[in-house]
Order: sequence, then C-alpha cells, then structure tokens
Amino acid sequence: MRFRLLILRVVCVTALGLCGCTNAPGRPGPGKVPIVPGEISDFGVLYAQNCSGCHGSEGKGGAAIALANPVYLAVADDAVLHRATASGIPGTSMPAFAQSAGGMLTTKQVDVIVNGIRERWSKPDIFSGADPPPYSSSVPGDSARGSEVYATYCSSCHGAAGRGGQKASSIVDGSFLALVSDQELRTIVIAGRPELGAPDWRSDVPGKPMSSQDVSDVVAWLASQRPKFPGQPFQTTAKAMGEIQ
Repeated sequence: MRFRLLILRVVCVTALGLCGCTNAPGRPGPGKVPIVPGEISDFGVLYAQNCSGCHGSEGKGGAAIALANPVYLAVADDAVLHRATASGIPGTSMPAFAQSAGGMLTTKQVDVIVNGIRERWSKPDIFSGADPPPYSSSVPGDSARGSEVYATYCSSCHGAAGRGGQKASSIVDGSFLALVSDQELRTIVIAGRPELGAPDWRSDVPGKPMSSQDVSDVVAWLASQRPKFPGQPFQTTAKAMGEIQ
C-alpha cells in the first residue's frame, strides 16, 4: 500500500512539473501559438494575404488597378470599396472575400481593409477645385459618339483603332475586355492607371478634361468591342456540333 502511495506521489509531482515546464515536448514556445484566421485584425497582414496579389504591394497596382491611387479613392466612396471587397465584382476577376458571400473574411476584417486603404492612400484635396465625373452614371453612353471621343482622348497612346500604339497597349483585346466590367472601364478612364503611365480624365488632352458623358460614351464604344464569346479561337457555323457536313 505504501509502495502504491509512493508511486502515485511520484506521478503527481512529475505531472505538475511538466505542466509548469515551458520546454515540455509538444508545448508551443512563446509567440508560436497559431492565430485564428478570423481574429487577424492587422491591415498589413490582411492586405498582403488577400489584396496584394492583384493590386500590388503597397497598393501600387498589378493585374488590377492601384488602390493607392488618390483619384480613384476620391471618386469611389466607402460603400463602393466595401461592396467590392465583401461581395466581389460579378463578371470580373475580383472575387468575394466576406464570409457572407462565400469568402474567408469576417465583416470586421473587411472593415479593417476598407478603412486601412482609405487612411493610408487617400488625399482629400487631390482635385484642387476640379469637378470629376461621378463614379457611376445612370445615363447610357453612345458608342457611335464614343468612337469620336476615343479618337480625341485615347488614340494618341492606344492607336487609331485601340489595338495599341507606341505609348500603350491594345484596349480592345478580347481577353482584356472579357475580364473587365463596364464599370471597371469607366473607373479606369476616370482615375487612370498611374502605375502604367495612363493619366486620369483631366490629362488625356491638356486643358480639356473629359465630361461625364464623354466617359460614358467611350466606355460604350469599348464595350461594343467586347467579343460575344471571349476566348473562342474559331468561328462556329449554324449547324450543330457533330453534324455530318
């Protein structure tokens, strides 16, 4: 009986020792406890993991527009940023990130990203009295007039037919137009792509800024160049596939 009590005491003392030992096998060391993904609240971490792959390090642009563009942030309000981040942009390569829309981020994390973008990269006085076209417009564009607007404001860089020039690449490429919505085209025309050397609506023609209708019309013209079946490398016939010719 005494032997059993002795063994029990040894086991208890050993267990207590292991509980208090920071070097116990399998016990994570200081700073190594994994963070639950839904509890990450640092803007830098959230942006790097979810945004930088397309929008570039420090918001400088990449496959998608630069978020560190104060002109863009001046025309796109917080509702626009929040909606795009949370729900994505249908018909484009911008996915939904909010859990409510099938993504991985909590509502709080979406807020952290939107607020961080605004706090770091916006400049309230960026327009210096200029009146920019609105982010979106309910007035439809005229593609016929848009061809003339394109010739005036865009052709010097993108070429006479939009297929590229000495200063800029094609903007009527079917693959490109298939990946951007009409709203994204409007956003690019207004805010420019400064990381690519593309000016905003004020500077395409010095001293002659584009009007909201100019923007709508040139977007309508660009949209008219979008192929009906993007990526299809051949023309189909009226006959069904597999039908004997």
